Amino acid sequence: MKNKIIFVACDTSKLNLINKILKNIKTKKLKIIPKFGLQFFYSKNGRKFLEKYKSDFWLDLKINDIPQTALSAVDSLGDLKKCKYITVHANGGLNMLKAIKEKAKQINKNLRVLGVTVLTSLNNKSLKEIGHTKTVEQLVLKQAGIVKKSGCDGIVCSAKEAKIIRKKYKNFLIITPGIRLPGDNLNDQARVMTPKDAFKNKVSGVVIGRSLTQGNIKNNIKKLIDHLNK
Repeated sequence: MKNKIIFVACDTSKLNLINKILKNIKTKKLKIIPKFGLQFFYSKNGRKFLEKYKSDFWLDLKINDIPQTALSAVDSLGDLKKCKYITVHANGGLNMLKAIKEKAKQINKNLRVLGVTVLTSLNNKSLKEIGHTKTVEQLVLKQAGIVKKSGCDGIVCSAKEAKIIRKKYKNFLIITPGIRLPGDNLNDQARVMTPKDAFKNKVSGVVIGRSLTQGNIKNNIKKLIDHLNK
């Protein structure tokens, strides 16, 4: 199972909870990488913590702005030496994606840029409400093409679209949020799947948050391992 990457969403601004999550997700049976998002990065001590963090992590900022502003934002992250993944919004456009990828190579040769497609909290109705005429699947496929053309390393999409993306792009990182263990609450997600089903769709890695970080974390990790082994 070491070839299956599990990204654990560390969605809190409290350092004591972050340390608890990081301590309890450790296992030799899975490749686990923490994902830090806006909540932690924007917190008083979040950035300072990440400056000193000694293991690979994903910084999920979903950058989306005019190319120069986006590029400058990435440039400011050069001191985060263990940051291995960073996210940008695909709808920022080709020029923004290209600029960010070029800057990422300059500040950290190991930094991989992932283009975020349609958020997993959205569905076809949501897209129509904000003016899109394409379905989720059509829009994700279109965005994946732009991300690929830009030279970025992969995309973030739901596991439901991953299968069609993998058919078209064989050597592409495909990371899927909206992952829940069997029987868990969907919360604010609209397009969800279990970890095992997501990996059947040929994803590179899955993002799991509350299913692992709420309650007894070690028991949740064991539950995840058992689920993947079935």
